Amino acid sequence: MTDTTRFAGYGVLITGAARGIGAATARRFAEEGARVLVTDVDVPAAEEAAAGLRELGLTAEAFGCDVGDRASVAAAVQRAVDAFGSLDVLVNNACHCTPDAPLFEDETDDEWAADLDITLTGAFRCARAALPHLAESGRGAVVNVGSVNGLTDFGNHAYSAAKAGLGSLTRTLAGHAAARGVRVNLVVPGTVRTAAWEGREEQLDSMRDLYPLGRVGEPEDIAAAITFLASRDASWITGTTLVVDGGITAVNSGFQEYRRSKS
Repeated sequence: MTDTTRFAGYGVLITGAARGIGAATARRFAEEGARVLVTDVDVPAAEEAAAGLRELGLTAEAFGCDVGDRASVAAAVQRAVDAFGSLDVLVNNACHCTPDAPLFEDETDDEWAADLDITLTGAFRCARAALPHLAESGRGAVVNVGSVNGLTDFGNHAYSAAKAGLGSLTRTLAGHAAARGVRVNLVVPGTVRTAAWEGREEQLDSMRDLYPLGRVGEPEDIAAAITFLASRDASWITGTTLVVDGGITAVNSGFQEYRRSKS
């Protein structure tokens, strides 16, 4: 059971919140008392997500935000402050992932730049705009959403480099922001059941055998970790990386299976 008061009075801005991890995180914050700005480049989907929360009696608004555009980011941050009176939590969830070319030398500059600009520089833009307001709140927190791709090889060169960079940004920003009373942490999901897997559900479910805990992740698994790091329960945690991946980066399942087959 969630604590319906843990984020009472908090203003929360989440990027890429129209669906998947972002939408689940918006709901979790709202269920725990927060006022949530659901932002996404897909404005109709963001509006639908926010309306769904309001139908549950929760407090949420939608706002179009392209994290690739500084003015759009500034407008979203200002909207959160104007609507809620403060901005206490920023969740950088928006990302962009371009499928790899068959050969590395066929990767284009534009594809590389797109993944880095949205996934990494987008988080930078949002944190830059939000930080003064987070510092003013007295309980500010930034939670960045990374990926196991940023820790080890799961493919996707540009996306993985961007997620690895997000880990570094988390640590350096945590060092800077600590003196201003703002905590900055990173959640690293493994494979999660989101809209990106629509039409490939059988392939997704087959991955459960790769995970020591026997299943792929659900958006709610990641939302729980994000809200923990944003809460006062994590008041002495900053600059950390919380891996939420069913054990896949800790246990080499393929090697273990090979060893069992040879024993």
